[in-house]
Amino acid sequence: MLKNKRIIVTGGKGFLGKHLLKKFTDYGCRNIDVADLPEFNLTNIDDIRRMYEEKKPDIVIHLAAKVGGIGFNQEKPAELFYDNLIMGSQLMHEACLRNIEKFVALGTICAYPKFTPVPFKEEDIWKGYPEETNAPYGLAKKMMLVQSQAYRQQYGFNSIFLLPVNLYGPGDNFDPRSSHVIPALIKKCFDALDKKEASIEVWGTGAATREFFYVEDAAEAIFLAMEKYNKSDPVNIGAGFEISIKELAELIVNLSGFKGTIIWDKTKPDGQPRRMLDTSKASKEFGFQAKTDLITGLTKTINWFRKNRYSTK
Repeated sequence: MLKNKRIIVTGGKGFLGKHLLKKFTDYGCRNIDVADLPEFNLTNIDDIRRMYEEKKPDIVIHLAAKVGGIGFNQEKPAELFYDNLIMGSQLMHEACLRNIEKFVALGTICAYPKFTPVPFKEEDIWKGYPEETNAPYGLAKKMMLVQSQAYRQQYGFNSIFLLPVNLYGPGDNFDPRSSHVIPALIKKCFDALDKKEASIEVWGTGAATREFFYVEDAAEAIFLAMEKYNKSDPVNIGAGFEISIKELAELIVNLSGFKGTIIWDKTKPDGQPRRMLDTSKASKEFGFQAKTDLITGLTKTINWFRKNRYSTK
């Protein structure tokens, strides 16, 4: 059934988008297209309407987002709130007006309350305020869940809301101004190797824990949800484990071949104390389970960066 559907992926030129497009192609989908900058500015309602009129999709996968690490969230909270809120709200509203068959919205683990019990369960998502350093971004994305449920209730609109944990993998964003922790640490190690430096500096204490989700597994989860899941209840997608930032940094240092020391800048924030998802609903509802363990995923990511780093920011 999906092979002949017209599928649009917003943000399809990005990190996750490229892997998702490959997944669709591997499954035999024939009519896949991308809505992304510079052709479409998805914060602009006229561009959104033009996208729908020109592409005439049956299914929309909304991946496009303005996103970054703790520093980027602290620097640009207003932009992160407005751009993500307006993109999601207008895209879903215009999709509903056009009777699009299905809208798949990607949220974020940053939508969860700061002190959510671990592992995070979907029913806990409204039990507190998000961690302050990324609350504007997390709340903006969370509004798509409210919209999805409201539009299904009033209009019968088929939209779903997925909550991915931190992604990583080949092709990630390695720009130090906006990258997340894994690509940032990998780049720090290789920069130190190039400059023959004896240490790297990492923000925080290293005590915070995170879960990391290999991008190819994330693409598989999104595909299965698109194919099989048709409810507006949120669903976590992730790998179902946690590791401290300290352990992660030591692992990346070892795998990258850097022999120096790690200096922790404890004046900088740790962010949310712990993050790990309960992924049992994804398994139950659409049969997804992550396949890539962290060492395998990190090794593939580091090898990719080693080959491509001179063409990567």
